[in-house]
Amino acid sequence: MNKKSKEEWQSLIDKATAGDKQALEMLVTGVQDMVFNLSLRMLGTFADAQDATQDILLKMITHLSSFRGESAFTTWVFRIATNHLKNYKKHMFAHHPLSFEFYGDDIQNAKIQDVPDSTQNVDKDLLAEELKLSCTNVMLQCLDMESRCIFILGTMFKLDSRMAGEILEMTPEAYRKRLSRIRQKMAEFLGQYCGEYGNGRCKCKDRVNYAIQSHRINPLQLDYVSATEIPIGTMIDVKNAMEDIDDLSQDFSFCKPYQSPERTKHLIQEFLDSTQLSIIKNS
Repeated sequence: MNKKSKEEWQSLIDKATAGDKQALEMLVTGVQDMVFNLSLRMLGTFADAQDATQDILLKMITHLSSFRGESAFTTWVFRIATNHLKNYKKHMFAHHPLSFEFYGDDIQNAKIQDVPDSTQNVDKDLLAEELKLSCTNVMLQCLDMESRCIFILGTMFKLDSRMAGEILEMTPEAYRKRLSRIRQKMAEFLGQYCGEYGNGRCKCKDRVNYAIQSHRINPLQLDYVSATEIPIGTMIDVKNAMEDIDDLSQDFSFCKPYQSPERTKHLIQEFLDSTQLSIIKNS
């Protein structure tokens, strides 16, 4: 995500709503990685995140003329995105929600030794890394939608409590309390079960074949290890209003940000190339 001043964002918005296609493209590219990473953590899979990102960016484009500058542009985009994602029903886990109890039982009792080799000659260390990143992301699905959103905004994007509270329509105090409880719950689960980020028995390399058999990873489509990672600092546009992060933050290093997949960029570009920009002024 490109860091811009309030004046720079507003200038682009004014030009875009006046019909400047290049300004509109700059607005989209300025926030698309932010929207994709929020979608990925909220929904759990690359495929669902790509579809949701496209929906959110199109919603942003068609509602651009309604932006009044009463909050930062990025806050406005976050609010559109979080509202869309909290009500999103087309993702894999929408009708089959997870729980920490289910996840813990699977770690403790799955018969991983009885599964035949399914690696299809793909390097096992690579598959283990894919599983680690996928598993910890899917683990977020054990939280309810609002808790998940609070955790992601606070831990991955590191938004200060004032801004996050504004996005989620709660007081900064309420947001800080919720974030602290949720982070503690996540840290306790990782500490009890995960051998990668905690002291648990679960080791990704031991569960690779079980994960393949359970369709949790696909040796021929490694989304996480093939994605382009970007510095976490580029995802933060909160001026200098960062609040202190307690020591639990190191337990959540799995929240890595990625560039938007090429498919997402291509679909948005197709829309920008084909649409009449009057849709922005008339929305």
